[in-house]
Amino acid sequence: MSVISKHIGKHKQTVQDWSAKSMYFSLLAPSGFSKGRADSLGFLAANLQETSHHFTNVPTHPAQLEAWLLEQHAAVGQQYQEYLAARKAGEPRWYFSSKSHALYFLRAVAPTKMVDGAWLYGFTRHWQDTRFTSLLKIYLEELGNGIEAMNHVALYSKLLKVNECDDWRTLDDKFFTQGAVQLALAANVETHLPEVIGFNLGYEQLPLHLLITAYELKELNIDPYYFTLHTTIDNAHSGHARAAIDAVSEAMPTFGSVHNYMARIVAGVKLNNAGLGTLDLIKHFDLLAEAVRVLQSKASIGQYMHSNRCEIEGKTINEWLADPDQVARLLYVMQKTGWIKRHQDPEQSRFWQMITADKAPMFGVFTAYERQVLYDWIAGEALERLPRLARLGAPWRMAEKPPLPQMPEGRLHGNIYDLRSGRRVAEALHADNDFHQDQLSLERYLHSLGQKRMDFLIDWLSPAKHHTTLGLCATRYFKAYVEGPYGQAGD
Repeated sequence: MSVISKHIGKHKQTVQDWSAKSMYFSLLAPSGFSKGRADSLGFLAANLQETSHHFTNVPTHPAQLEAWLLEQHAAVGQQYQEYLAARKAGEPRWYFSSKSHALYFLRAVAPTKMVDGAWLYGFTRHWQDTRFTSLLKIYLEELGNGIEAMNHVALYSKLLKVNECDDWRTLDDKFFTQGAVQLALAANVETHLPEVIGFNLGYEQLPLHLLITAYELKELNIDPYYFTLHTTIDNAHSGHARAAIDAVSEAMPTFGSVHNYMARIVAGVKLNNAGLGTLDLIKHFDLLAEAVRVLQSKASIGQYMHSNRCEIEGKTINEWLADPDQVARLLYVMQKTGWIKRHQDPEQSRFWQMITADKAPMFGVFTAYERQVLYDWIAGEALERLPRLARLGAPWRMAEKPPLPQMPEGRLHGNIYDLRSGRRVAEALHADNDFHQDQLSLERYLHSLGQKRMDFLIDWLSPAKHHTTLGLCATRYFKAYVEGPYGQAGD
């Protein structure tokens, strides 16, 4: 029996025995990692079994990882240049057929992106162990080192909100598998250390799809910064891809079996294949099906909102919407009766005018994403012939990134306490400001904890909290204690 089979043999459940969505939200709940650890262990074992037969070209000898890393990045770079040449020669976008397609992807991948970096959270409790220095550094960088403008989850949340497609929590179970795996790894690092390191090794490599996604989002007037950030931070020379290689060596057993260790590293790499991948999500898009879903999502309320004066084929709008299964038929009937003129400028369709015109009766009913879906579906074959501004909206403007605060020696920026003396250095700035009272309370409480301070901070660095205002504050403190000259919990 292989080392992997021995490791997961007592968990006989299959992936189908688990609800990824339930696992995801239970692990994000308060005390989720302690209460849900047993279930998450079984879920993790089932996914290890599911992905064990997947192919990966990651070498099984640690000495070969450096060459493999450079080879992978060179291959991706060459493939991306071929993509750029093809686009320059007139080929259409490879990934996104329309702006609604791209926004659909952003929404569909949200369960994964909203726990970005989560698999490394378990190392925060081992912050004094030098074997995990590289992994802890990666996690803190995923958290933006406590700077909101650089925190990956905060960035993605903002991207969803700006494009009004942040209702991702209603997605089906299949969209949550990868995110749930990452949270399960976070909850079980003590029993799955090599798998976590291996997963990180696979995840931090620069994939071709990241480069193409960023390129096409920009074309479609969608801010690509979240994705371009990952193309730079994951570089093979000094970024996360390089650090992931170092992490394998740093944690390698001195007296144990390197062969077994590397076998489990490879198993962790394969966990990157759990659930729907990027290309699966892109191919999953069906514009008509999404238009029907959008209208169905409004039907439960909309069936009561219309007068009975308007009938289509002998049924009022309320009657059509009372049965969600009839929504697809309603779209067909609206085409047949001229309310919707497919493959033409949507402005020529009465239905579109009722959504967007001045004093439109359905103004505000649909989000920006939902309007984009309906617009693209109505336009159909005419979409690419329509004016760019009409079909894509105003060009996005990259929000100017604020300069990183300077940190005077011995002092945390934006916080109250001088770390060596405990002297309050900024309380006067915030004492009468209601917007900072939570942070003031946290900082006062933190200063009183002494030796228990790190445990308190670590809880705020969890996947559920680190991107909040207090989580960002805690991240800054945690980083200062770990890296500063005062780097002990009981100063």
